[in-house]
Amino acid sequence: MNPLLSKLQPYPFERLKALFAPITPNPAYRAISLGIGEPKHATPQLIKDALTQHLQGLAAYPATAGEPALRQACAAWLQRRYGVALDAATQVLPVNGSREALFSLTQAVIDPTRANATVISPNPFYQIYEGAALLAGAQPYYVASNPARNFAIDWDSVPASVWAQTQLIFACSPGNPTGAVMDLAEWDKLFALSDQYGFVIASDECYSEIYFRDEPPLGGLEAAFKLGRSDFKNLVAMTSLSKRSNVPGMRSGFVAGDARIMKQFLLYRTYHGSAMSHTVQAASIAAWNDEQHVVDNRAMYREKFAQVTPLLAQVLNVKLPDAAFYLWAQIPANVCGGSDTVFAARLLEQYNVTVLPGSYLARDAQGHNPGAGFVRMALVAQTPECVEAAQRIVEFVRQNSV
Repeated sequence: MNPLLSKLQPYPFERLKALFAPITPNPAYRAISLGIGEPKHATPQLIKDALTQHLQGLAAYPATAGEPALRQACAAWLQRRYGVALDAATQVLPVNGSREALFSLTQAVIDPTRANATVISPNPFYQIYEGAALLAGAQPYYVASNPARNFAIDWDSVPASVWAQTQLIFACSPGNPTGAVMDLAEWDKLFALSDQYGFVIASDECYSEIYFRDEPPLGGLEAAFKLGRSDFKNLVAMTSLSKRSNVPGMRSGFVAGDARIMKQFLLYRTYHGSAMSHTVQAASIAAWNDEQHVVDNRAMYREKFAQVTPLLAQVLNVKLPDAAFYLWAQIPANVCGGSDTVFAARLLEQYNVTVLPGSYLARDAQGHNPGAGFVRMALVAQTPECVEAAQRIVEFVRQNSV
């Protein structure tokens, strides 16, 4: 077997299952899970109709590059959303969801024959970043976010010796789990470092369409264009329909950016065997071409967060994020000793609500685990269920304060 498999760490939900194994949830309450970030809003009818109307596509092998109509729909959406013009033929590729793309792009980019190949990841982070780096033969380097600066990533803390070995960096904006959005100055800094050291930037933007400000989050391609980098050198942005359109089971998204990288990534994917079925491509075209269902979806999240956030803020250090559908809350020191794992375990036991310990989403690096003492709550269920969960959490905190 591949010896690199032994370097992989258990996924956060495996650790959560082990934490909860000895616990019997309070049967007086129905179970409510705020643990997994799986969209629960209804799938738009127009997408279902497109799927059922194109079932004949299941009878043919799809091309890895996807149909021109899909690539054009993705490029047109980028133009509408970010004001950037990309060549659909050379700068856009459909993928089977951003998770698959994050992993496979890493395998295509990393040169494991170079000494000390390094991949930089935010910390806390989406665990695919780490697994993709390890299985590509690279070493992850974790950069903590700064709570005092709205959880901005502290890129300045990375030593020059690490930058010199870096081949790939993951940027997640809006971020999971904090919902933080990178501004233009932060992007400018990363682009300058990429020019200096030659690494590729993988911009994970799957939460870009769920936001709470009037102005939508800045995207990596948009930032590059505003900074005069219209060739998108060493930049690959990726997004997905899963959160935007409530179709996580469709596994559909796309990547876009530097044409040189796209050409090599397409070569990799041809052998990787990740072509999207014609049926899913047709439904994806319908989704990318429609914006009203996205506006409606965002409105539901805004209403939900407007009700839940003030409730939780009574007892936890939490505030409305810039974007995404997570609340990242700090546990008071007088509640469960400030321990995120104890908090999650007791909350399940006493009130049958599941949250994810923040330490499970981060790694010990530079002397500490930046997720410790936090919990992540995915507000993906309908508003009444999320409000009920928040009310139970408030009661739990008040009863467990010392």
